[in-house]
Amino acid sequence: MEAPLAIQEFIEYVVAQLIDHPEAASVLHDLRGNRHEYRLRLHPDDVGRVIGKSGATISAIRNLAMAAAIKNELKISVEIEESDS
Repeated sequence: MEAPLAIQEFIEYVVAQLIDHPEAASVLHDLRGNRHEYRLRLHPDDVGRVIGKSGATISAIRNLAMAAAIKNELKISVEIEESDS
């Protein structure tokens, strides 16, 4: 499996374990130049759960994804978008 896809699947798995509306969640992957951008679209009720207290949860997700990216010599970003649901 290619590293960018593995990172995306990792993010999807972790986020799905944290939220109440997994059916409304998705992780979009875009390649912008040499940077892989992962955008989490979440139900509005789930955004706070993924961000966590003082941003601790999203920071942990980013750090783990970044570790995989560094190992595979990739540049990534992980951002959260609220869906309109």
